Amino acid sequence: MTKYEGQKLTNAAFVVEECFFVNCVLTDCDLFYSGGDAEWANTSFPNCRWHWQGPAGRTLNLMRLLGILKPQEIPPQNQASSSKLMN
Repeated sequence: MTKYEGQKLTNAAFVVEECFFVNCVLTDCDLFYSGGDAEWANTSFPNCRWHWQGPAGRTLNLMRLLGILKPQEIPPQNQASSSKLMN
């Protein structure tokens, strides 16, 4: 896992499960998430594009089928957050 700390990252692409962001700002980045463990602290994601793949993408599709999300809706995204996602 690659740790990014105190950085401002712009126009880059990251596989979320392979990175740990601490006190970072990611701007205009592509973030790929497949449903594995992910963690970040005090990090914001302005204008980033989330790409939901594998199990994460299938979970969103199921939520749309069940009516939990509208067909074109994506999960709410916080501009600044701390998170730890575990399987």
